[in-house]
Amino acid sequence: MYEEVIRSDIVFSGKLIKVRIDEVKLPSGKIAKREIVVHRGGVAIVGFDENKVLLIRQYRHAAGKILWEIPAGTLEEGEDPLECAKRELLEETGYTASNFKKISQFYVAVGYCTEIIHLFIANGLKKISASPKEDEQIEVYMIPMDELVKMIYDGKIEDAKTIIGILLLKDMMEK
Repeated sequence: MYEEVIRSDIVFSGKLIKVRIDEVKLPSGKIAKREIVVHRGGVAIVGFDENKVLLIRQYRHAAGKILWEIPAGTLEEGEDPLECAKRELLEETGYTASNFKKISQFYVAVGYCTEIIHLFIANGLKKISASPKEDEQIEVYMIPMDELVKMIYDGKIEDAKTIIGILLLKDMMEK
């Protein structure tokens, strides 16, 4: 089932991603090309206290609309995922947390992208002061879990990492 890489070329290199074209030999012996988006990976944080979850709203250019999301961000080169989670939570929301726990990791789009998101839950939230990046305009909300689940099923939350994070936390809270 494995594919042997015969040749690999970076055809685009930007600030956030690279695009690589791999020529691979299939188990059948045939040759195929694979287009791969290379990404450093990221983190996402489900911050919660007292059955309320920390969500942000921001405009996402790729989607062309404002989305509900859990805080998240891209790993810096060589950065530990936990340190990134702490940094992103504070930058995007102005909150710190006394407890962080990694609960999962998953590929964003395994068919063409190397990005893995490390998913954390965080509680013991304390409001300090947000410091979003210059190009980010973020609104911060604390929303009851029951309302979030309804928002998912009503199609108001469309972001995959947010849906995964909320539903995993809900499952953990029920056990």
